[in-house]
Amino acid sequence: MTVKTRFAPSPTGYLHIGGLRTALYSYLFARKNSGRFLLRIEDTDRERFVPGSIESLINTLERVGLTHDEGPRISSGRLVVDGEHGPYLQSERITIYHAHISQLLASGFAYRCFCSKDRLDTLRHSHELAKMPSKYDRACLKFTKEEVEHKLNMKEPSVVRMRVPEGSTTFSDAIRGPITIQNEQIDDQILLKTDGFPTYHLAVVVDDHLMGVTHVIRGDEWISSAPKHLMLYQAFGWTPPVLAHLPLILNPDHSKLSKRQGDVAVEDYLDSGYLPEALINFVALLGFNPSGDREIYTVDELTAAFDLEKINKSGAVFNREKLDWMNGQYIRILSPEELMNRAV
Repeated sequence: MTVKTRFAPSPTGYLHIGGLRTALYSYLFARKNSGRFLLRIEDTDRERFVPGSIESLINTLERVGLTHDEGPRISSGRLVVDGEHGPYLQSERITIYHAHISQLLASGFAYRCFCSKDRLDTLRHSHELAKMPSKYDRACLKFTKEEVEHKLNMKEPSVVRMRVPEGSTTFSDAIRGPITIQNEQIDDQILLKTDGFPTYHLAVVVDDHLMGVTHVIRGDEWISSAPKHLMLYQAFGWTPPVLAHLPLILNPDHSKLSKRQGDVAVEDYLDSGYLPEALINFVALLGFNPSGDREIYTVDELTAAFDLEKINKSGAVFNREKLDWMNGQYIRILSPEELMNRAV
């Protein structure tokens, strides 16, 4: 089996430092295992789409040296594609998602929901007053096949929801070990929106499978979504990829790294004079250190030593002073000519 990892950002602006670490770890794991590294653009949330951000994401990854084997790239100022599993922009894969939605509806794992926003808001408010988890009450499951067809023929707006089975979901995380989540904690997630676009949860599962992704490396905020994805893999009869959830990157006060408390855009650091190799070295050590007795590593050394099992489970603090020191170390080994070129 050929190892394949992916980095799948949403084009909603800049590349976040946390996104760079996810891309870097995915890149290192693929290279360590003589595998392939895929770039996919998850642009189905059209309300948050920022024009020009796809090009910005690709250019930033190239600036730091994370070249991908499959996916979109920039050539002569145009967006082109490499790879046989495209399209690699989710907005161009809508017919693929609709075909899989039809399969889920036919199997009974998904159902149409015609509830209005007002009804859902009222339901959510009643759950909040009762201090209960906010979950859909499956009101639309009572409709017969004929009633559903009638509503569709009358052009009533609808979404498609997954029907969460009873029981629990257990999976082995490559970093955290076994994790069990009770299915009763999971809402009947919307898979297809009223505008015909899939939600993240459907699209990510379909794309990872069809594109042959074997290992999914992502932030630990996705742990709670893992059961939804694993249920979809089971519903389709597919083998799921290995999951590895990375610890948070924290501010010095141990709050989650965010734009409100400082720079988080990779472009800003590069444009401020931080060398790409210094930034890569620094970000690689936010949760992982090959030996613990040194701080400076080349990409080849990081690749050779990379191991998912060596990633820390606890959050990693973003220490700006350490980044400054590391950048200085890299600047000092430049020749005068190279330093001049970099400065220019």
